[in-house]
Amino acid sequence: MKLNKLVVAAASIALLAGCGSKKVYKAGTYEGKAKGRNGDVMVAVTVSDTAITKVEIKEHKETAGLADPALKNVPEAIVKKNSVEVDGASGATITSNAIKEAVKAALANAKAN
Repeated sequence: MKLNKLVVAAASIALLAGCGSKKVYKAGTYEGKAKGRNGDVMVAVTVSDTAITKVEIKEHKETAGLADPALKNVPEAIVKKNSVEVDGASGATITSNAIKEAVKAALANAKAN
């Protein structure tokens, strides 16, 4: 019975060791750009080894007022969800998509492998 408990304990430890966080990104800040409605949208994306920690809009030519919800909310949602698979801003679909594509471009340079 003692042997069974030892085997189960060893197996549990081995399984838990395999569940650690894997390095997804090379930590740092990376830039990306994509075509928006009125020109390129440029972003700076900061990542740790495992997560997107900051998305900053560096430059854009999008229409003030109309694009503001996308410029504010999409970067925040990407960081919160740690993914570009987020909803865009209503009424600013092209800008929302441009931000997500620019972040994808930046993340392509940040890949660990």
